[in-house]
Parts: sequence; C-alpha cells; structure tokens
Amino acid sequence: MAERRVNVGWAEGLHARPASIFVRAATAAGVPVTIAKADGNPVNAASMLAVLSLGATGGEQIVLATDSDAPEADVALDRLAKLVGEGLEELPETV
Repeated sequence: MAERRVNVGWAEGLHARPASIFVRAATAAGVPVTIAKADGNPVNAASMLAVLSLGATGGEQIVLATDSDAPEADVALDRLAKLVGEGLEELPETV
C-alpha cells in the first residue's frame, strides 16, 4: 500500500470548491484512492460526500493512499498530494 501524508494547503480546508477540485482529480487518477485524517478512517477519495464528511481544515494533515500496485499509482498519489498540499485550482500536469 502506497501512501502520502500532506497538510491541506487550502485555507478553508476541504470544503465545497476545494473538495470538488480534489474529487475530480481523484476520479481522474486512474487508480482507487482513499483519503483520511492522520488518525482517522479512510474514505473513498472519489466521493464528494465522503470527502466533505472528513471536515479536513486548512493546515491539517491528511493521508492519501492506494492499495493498487499499478505503475501509475505512485504518480497519481504524488499529483494528488501536490494538489492538496499547495491548494492548487487544478490537477498539475507534472509533479
């Protein structure tokens, strides 16, 4: 299982617009990804309701993970971690 720990870069946390950006990116990742608070239970990163239910705030650490052993899994996690950590408005083309 690959994982990335990252602090939420959006000041408002994973609410409404940032959550929508993240969910679209997670859906496009091509591998199943989960998201969790550092000490919480993982939820499906491609589910808007699940991501919103985390209540992750700006600066809070989250864990992105996948149990996929596909070659693109690490790249997908790196891209999602960059998106969340830097509070970007869209998924980066390269890491």
